[in-house]
Amino acid sequence: MTSPRGTYLIISDTLRAKIKERAISEKLPSEAQLMRDHGVSRTTVRRALGVLQEEGLIESAAGVGWRVGQASAPRPLVDRMTDLIREKAVGEPFPSEAKLCEMYGVSRTAVRRALAQLEGSGLLETAHGKGRVVHALPAPAATS
Repeated sequence: MTSPRGTYLIISDTLRAKIKERAISEKLPSEAQLMRDHGVSRTTVRRALGVLQEEGLIESAAGVGWRVGQASAPRPLVDRMTDLIREKAVGEPFPSEAKLCEMYGVSRTAVRRALAQLEGSGLLETAHGKGRVVHALPAPAATS
């Protein structure tokens, strides 16, 4: 049995290995899930995550939780959802909030904020009994 003092290092080693093996490539399990998986307290999990954060392997993201660190800043959710609109036709249904949360690995709150922006810009509209539909297509993406 390992000492509680070193347990966080074992957890960070396990997560580090999974990240390097690409078994975890984007979003890490929640703190609650890590607590259950390793049978430890939230403090121990947070210490393990802190080690990986200091190494630059992971980062905390509002509305997402912990994720594998990005070499560059991640694209905003609203931009990624705009790309999805580009793939659709006017009048076509847009995925549900639950589906968008699953697709992008973000919270419902983050999805709702992005949807509000897209509706405010006229790209999406809510159709009674149909959910959200594409109202207009965005301008073509600028290439650099």
